[in-house]
Amino acid sequence: MSAKIVLVAACALVDADGRVLIAQRPQGKAMAGLWEFPGGKVEDGERPERSLIRELKEELGIAVSEACLAPLTFASHSYPDFHLLMPLYVCRRWEGTVTALEGQRLAWVKPNRLRDYEMPPADVPLIAHLMALL
Repeated sequence: MSAKIVLVAACALVDADGRVLIAQRPQGKAMAGLWEFPGGKVEDGERPERSLIRELKEELGIAVSEACLAPLTFASHSYPDFHLLMPLYVCRRWEGTVTALEGQRLAWVKPNRLRDYEMPPADVPLIAHLMALL
């Protein structure tokens, strides 16, 4: 039996101090309380970059241009009821102020401190790539 493949695009927003933004999953969502890179599910027929631009606007109130999204790596992880494929992009430039529009907690974290935050299993391997880059 093959699991359903879910495509989710994620973004490591990097500020001028080299810190990365992570968001805490709100209560009522799967894996509530865990920290993750902002982003969301890619809709049918949507490219991952367009999905990220939409999600970052909805969740954080910032405008990101596609040219500022640089693909870094991806996660491929099997959960009990689906398989997650998650490209991770890095973005260092955006317009607007990062704001938690969905009531989620946000944290700007140095890459070497990311392991101090409990993350979903798919996100954990991405930390090493960010540490190598930053």
